[in-house]
Amino acid sequence: MTHPDFIIIGAMKSGTTTLAAQLAAQPGLFLTDPKEPNFFSDDEIHARGPDWYAGLFAAAPPGALKGEASTHYTKLPTYPDTVRRLAAAGPAPKLIYMIRNPLDRAVSHYIHEWTTGEIRSDLETALDRHPTLTEYGRYGMQIAPFADTFGPDRILLTSLEGLKADPEGELGRISAFIGLETPPVWQTGLGARNVSAERFRKLPFQRVLVDNPLARALRHALVPKALRERVRRARSITRRPELSEAARARLIPIFAADRDALARVFPDDPALGLCYPFLAP
Repeated sequence: MTHPDFIIIGAMKSGTTTLAAQLAAQPGLFLTDPKEPNFFSDDEIHARGPDWYAGLFAAAPPGALKGEASTHYTKLPTYPDTVRRLAAAGPAPKLIYMIRNPLDRAVSHYIHEWTTGEIRSDLETALDRHPTLTEYGRYGMQIAPFADTFGPDRILLTSLEGLKADPEGELGRISAFIGLETPPVWQTGLGARNVSAERFRKLPFQRVLVDNPLARALRHALVPKALRERVRRARSITRRPELSEAARARLIPIFAADRDALARVFPDDPALGLCYPFLAP
């Protein structure tokens, strides 16, 4: 079986797509297409077998460090078998765990699920009905099985906040961790990924009914612009939702306790300060 040299294991809505794109642009690194194969997490994908997974790396240039980026790998309790499957596959790759302010992450997660139609309620109601909005941001809980199985030294903790504050420096730290010998160069032309498109709810059969050029031409010819704009506004989040004080009061103790768990695995890591500004030092 072809093993990756490194895996970005999450967290969801924490900048992993941007990081994967930057790494893929560096000479000497190869990342899979699709970006998120989810091989070790999703039952139906894991059932495709090791040859299918190995095939994702077949196009890697000789000598390139091979990697993938699957946020499903740190989505407990949704995917409980990831660590066991990864451990059984062979030598452990180096693991990159990218996090962000968990309060901000929960809001971005909500926006993502709203646009896909998985969530149709307001943010406050969704926090009650969809516990994964909180659970996927409990980084200490999510990373503990990886640290217990592979050891903290095999894991690099990084953050969206750190990448924003010092893109070149943080990319260099990540690249050195995975073994890239030449200093990376931040590709400014790539920009941030998964930002502008995440606030527009897709319709059923979106590709056929909306994105198709013929359908678009007919829509513009037959439907008044005012009506088109009204429909578009109804399917858009034009203003980023904000957590109420009551929601913050409920979530902050959860994330504070989890930060302590994260700090036990990664004591004094810069991400601990960057990602929890709502906690007193």
